[in-house]
Amino acid sequence: MGSFIMKRAGHGIVVLFGISVFSFLLIHLIPGDPARMMLGDSASAEQIAQLREQLGLNQPLVVQYMNYLSDVIRGDFGTSFRTGRPVLEEILIRFPETAKLALAGMTIAILVGVTLGILAAHFKDSYIDQAITGFASLGLAIPSFWLGLMLIMIFSVTLGWLPVAGGTGFADLILPSVTLGVLASTVIVRLTRSGMIDVLSLDFIRTAKAKGLGESAVLFGHAFRNAMIPVVTVVGLQIASLLGGTVIIEQLFNWPGLGTLSIGAITTRDFPLLQGTILFIGIVFVTVNIMVDLLYGFIDPRIKMGNAQEGN
Repeated sequence: MGSFIMKRAGHGIVVLFGISVFSFLLIHLIPGDPARMMLGDSASAEQIAQLREQLGLNQPLVVQYMNYLSDVIRGDFGTSFRTGRPVLEEILIRFPETAKLALAGMTIAILVGVTLGILAAHFKDSYIDQAITGFASLGLAIPSFWLGLMLIMIFSVTLGWLPVAGGTGFADLILPSVTLGVLASTVIVRLTRSGMIDVLSLDFIRTAKAKGLGESAVLFGHAFRNAMIPVVTVVGLQIASLLGGTVIIEQLFNWPGLGTLSIGAITTRDFPLLQGTILFIGIVFVTVNIMVDLLYGFIDPRIKMGNAQEGN
């Protein structure tokens, strides 16, 4: 198990290295002088030269990256040009709101996706199955901003049940989390359905039924546990992607998370803040995926044993 953890951590470090390179090169890949873009066209040559010196843009690219990487390892993501505060401090202020939105959306996605997936598998080829798979296919085709707008029009503008946007309370959380959760659930529905159908056709399920176990005990106690691995995988990926991919939803509902922080950094040309946000989201993504890999051993002990044997 220890070798398995080290292997996954090694993969994560390689991924983070690639993300750090991308975030560093971000300001260099954009056409034009980064210093002039940050200060604007009205800046004097002296101001531009001073900023280039402050950012170390006069140094060779390799030296700049090594300095950047050294600062990041020490937890220094730079300083925001817009607020003058450390970038990591700005990120940590907004991150709890993004995490709250992503986890609420993922909770809805799991409840809806797993429940509908099990129902579709249990009633395979019936009208219930066709309706559920139709919902899943439709959900994959609907843009998140369109669904969000429709929910606002119905529940905020027409019915007046929920606030439109701008707050961070429970009522303000409902529409954006439902928007995220419904769309994320479509993938979980399809994976749960296919996994359950495969498991329900195996011999040990027929044996469990022959022993007189109830339908719910067979479905949840035996079949679902063995079909969970692909579901857990996609849930882990969905959580990580929701943490970094809520930009559109946060903008639509004016939710004060990392998405709106990134958009603000782009519009104000706050490149250190944008770089730090990208790298931070990458760290979260890698961490969540490593945790999902470790969770496999608790779901199916055979995976843990297999990895332990590989380590020997």
